[in-house]
Amino acid sequence: MFLASRRRLRAEVLIVLGLSLGQSAVYSVVQLLDKMTRAPLADATSTLNRSQSTREYFDLTYQLLDIVFALVPVALVFYFLSTHIQATRDGEGGSAFARLGFNLARPGKDLLQGLGLAALIGIPSLGLYAAGRALGITTSIVPSGLDAYWWTVPVLILSAIRHAIVEEVIVVGYLLDRFGKFGWSVPVGIVASAVLRGSYHLYQGFGPFIGNVVMGLVFGWIYTRTKRVMPLVIAHALLDIVAFVGFSLFGKAVGLG
Repeated sequence: MFLASRRRLRAEVLIVLGLSLGQSAVYSVVQLLDKMTRAPLADATSTLNRSQSTREYFDLTYQLLDIVFALVPVALVFYFLSTHIQATRDGEGGSAFARLGFNLARPGKDLLQGLGLAALIGIPSLGLYAAGRALGITTSIVPSGLDAYWWTVPVLILSAIRHAIVEEVIVVGYLLDRFGKFGWSVPVGIVASAVLRGSYHLYQGFGPFIGNVVMGLVFGWIYTRTKRVMPLVIAHALLDIVAFVGFSLFGKAVGLG
C-alpha cells in the first residue's frame, strides 16, 4: 500500500512537471545547445515577454491567455494536495493553501520578509549578470520585448506575478512536500528543487543557471523554516516587476535593448 502510494505520487509529480517547469527545463536545455552551436553565448540574446502579434489587441489577448493558462498547473497542484489531504484525513495545516503557506494569514510579516529577500537576491544578481557577460557565459537578457501600449506595464506586472506563483508554489512548496513523502532528506530535496530552478533558466546562459540555483537554495531553506511560500512569491514578483517594468520604461533611455 505504501509503495503504491509512493508510485502514485511520483507519477503525479511527473505529470505536474511535464505540464509546467519540467517541460520548460527540457526546452531550456535545447535552446541553450542551439545558441551555443550558432555563436558564442555572449553574442546571443534571450528575450522575455515577447510580443506575439503586431496587432495591439491580439497581442494583449495572447499575453493574457498565456498568463491564465500558465497558472493551470498551479491549480492542479492544489487539487492534488487537497485530494491527498482528504484521502489520508491529514488535516495538518488545514487546506492545501494553508499547507503551503499560500494565503493571507500574515500579510504584514510576509511582505516584510518578501522585501528583505528581494533585496538579498536582487542586488547580487546584478553583479552575477555583469560577471557572466564579462566571462562570456551569459546571453544578453532583454526582460521585455513588448511594444509600448497602454496595457504594457499592467501585463508585465501580471506576468511577473504569474512567474512568481508558478515557480514558488510548484518548485518550492509542492516539490519539497512531495520529496519529503518520497523519503528524501531535507537537504537533498532543497538541492533538487534548486537545480530544477536553475535548469529552466539555462536558455539565458550559465550565469543565470548558477544564480537561480543559489536563489533556489536560499528560498528552499527559508521555506523549510517558515513553511510559507507567500514571502517567496512576494520576493520573486518584486524582482521580476523591477526587471520587466524597469526595462520597459527606462531600458532605451539608458542604452539597453
